[in-house]
Formats: sequence, structure tokens, C-alpha cells
Amino acid sequence: MPNSTAKNVLGEPLQACCTSPMTGFYRDGFCHTGGGDVGVHVVCAEMTAEFLEFSKSRGNDLSTPRPEFDFPGLVPGDRWCLCAARWKEAYDAGMAPPVVIDACHISSLEFASLSELKEHAV
Repeated sequence: MPNSTAKNVLGEPLQACCTSPMTGFYRDGFCHTGGGDVGVHVVCAEMTAEFLEFSKSRGNDLSTPRPEFDFPGLVPGDRWCLCAARWKEAYDAGMAPPVVIDACHISSLEFASLSELKEHAV
């Protein structure tokens, strides 16, 4: 169950990432995390064609709909709660998508620094 008192990377209340498509590990529009979220889906990112291709090349196709997982498939401009480690991997490769700082869960800081996230803030 998501924590309604969750904080973002700025130490403020976590803001919604996106409800169309409905994102988040719990599909509640927020980048909440919890014990079952082994991928740590806490970085609210705005998809770019370059990032979607990068993610696909790393074995995670985010463009193809997967209805069995309640996954619509993403297009550039969609906002989605990404695995923090994937965002950091993309950052290190120069392919990181923009992030919505207010909607990035504080646990994102276990993977990327606040300055790295702010560098890509929209």
C-alpha cells in the first residue's frame, strides 16, 4: 500500500507523476514504492524517443503495449515512473529523459544525486 506521506527528492510531499497513462508501481499516478517494488519505480520521467530506444536496447521495451501487465505502451511526451537504476544508467550513457522533480520519490536519491536529477528537470 502506498505511503500517503511520501516525500519527494526535495523533502516535500510527493506530487502526482501522471494519470494518463496511469503510472506508478501501484498504478495510482504517483511514484510510490514499497516492499514488492523490486524495480524501485520512483523517478517520474517524461519519455523521449531517444530514451525509449535506449531502454529497448537494454532489454526493457517501454513502447509496446502489454495489456496483461496493465501497460499501455509509451510514446514521447508520456510521463512514467521509471526504475531509478534505469534512469541512472541512461544518465551515465547521456540518454536520460527529463524528470519531474516534485514527483520523484525521495528514494530516487539512493541511485542518483539531486544535482543529476535537477540537471534534467522540466
